[in-house]
Amino acid sequence: MKLRQNARHFASRTALQTPVVRSVATAGLVRLHTRVFLDKADPAHADEREAHLDDLFEATIDTYLRALKDGYSEAEAREITHIQAAFDFYNHGWTEMMEFPTDELDAHYDRYREFFERWDITIDEPLGQFAPAAGLTEAPSTPEKLDDPVHPHAEGGFADDVYVETESGETVVGGRDEPADIDVSQAVGVRDGAETDAPENENENESGGDGEN
Repeated sequence: MKLRQNARHFASRTALQTPVVRSVATAGLVRLHTRVFLDKADPAHADEREAHLDDLFEATIDTYLRALKDGYSEAEAREITHIQAAFDFYNHGWTEMMEFPTDELDAHYDRYREFFERWDITIDEPLGQFAPAAGLTEAPSTPEKLDDPVHPHAEGGFADDVYVETESGETVVGGRDEPADIDVSQAVGVRDGAETDAPENENENESGGDGEN
């Protein structure tokens, strides 16, 4: 799939790996992701999905950190979590929130099959061993949307690798080079107001083809 990647992503990664700021970074990233995906949701159903998305994105942060420990790059680890979210959205029939089309689900799974199988992640069980013990907050499904899925925020054709759009707008395969100096204070949730006041074009932990990535 296609992601954005810039210095702030590396700052957020480092914040999540730093105990003293991990909790605020986690809270900020969860709020940011929930807000962005609620904006993609059918307005008639957005409010009823909020608690579910909060739980989902908090769990995927654990996946992200595990993927980094297992040797995946920042872009790959983040892509894994976005694929998990796409599986969850598909299972609920929330096709308007998906970042790649339903016909690319298997291709995305296959690229990370080794990781997914190790941690019991499947399309039907997107969180695998990273699922919280109490489960996710329930939210109503819209299975009828699977009959003729509409993907206004999806960008297909990037299922064969992780593609990264840099600050300059260039699309590269595999991700950009890590910055020489990483400023943790620029991480989502750590920088004052970042988790609640970031404008749309700063929703930079997101991926997809709609300009919000």
